[in-house]
Amino acid sequence: MKKVPSRPRAGVRSGVRSATVNGGQTMFSLLHAAHAIEKRLEDALEKVGLSNAKFGALTHLVESGEPLSLSECAARMTCVRSNITQLIDRLEADGLVRRVDDPADRRGVRAMLTPLGIERQVAGAKQVDQVQKEVARTLAGVDPATLTRALAAFG
Repeated sequence: MKKVPSRPRAGVRSGVRSATVNGGQTMFSLLHAAHAIEKRLEDALEKVGLSNAKFGALTHLVESGEPLSLSECAARMTCVRSNITQLIDRLEADGLVRRVDDPADRRGVRAMLTPLGIERQVAGAKQVDQVQKEVARTLAGVDPATLTRALAAFG
């Protein structure tokens, strides 16, 4: 007589599946939320003629209070030097930064904010602040400490 393999009990099987589905739903919900927030930021910054990358570079330059070498810009933005070179090229073409000689290294250059660059960074910061307020309103019912701990577990 052929032995028929036993089927898992419905509760066990659905419990495993339920945990997998719920975990997957949570993961995809987090990804969707991150993309939606990123899109809001992109749209808000576009209103003042900036991208996320341009705003980030301008913000690092504002925070430094002095011209930065391209290597220092790359380190602060955690990207490779060739990407920073292209980004600074675009910022320079927009009149937001200019390259100046590096006083410590005659072969090097530094990125320096122009008055327009400072103005545009301030306008971008206002847009980012508005998006942050919208996100805070959306999450108003969520305990911020719990959310912060949960999200920090991923990074």
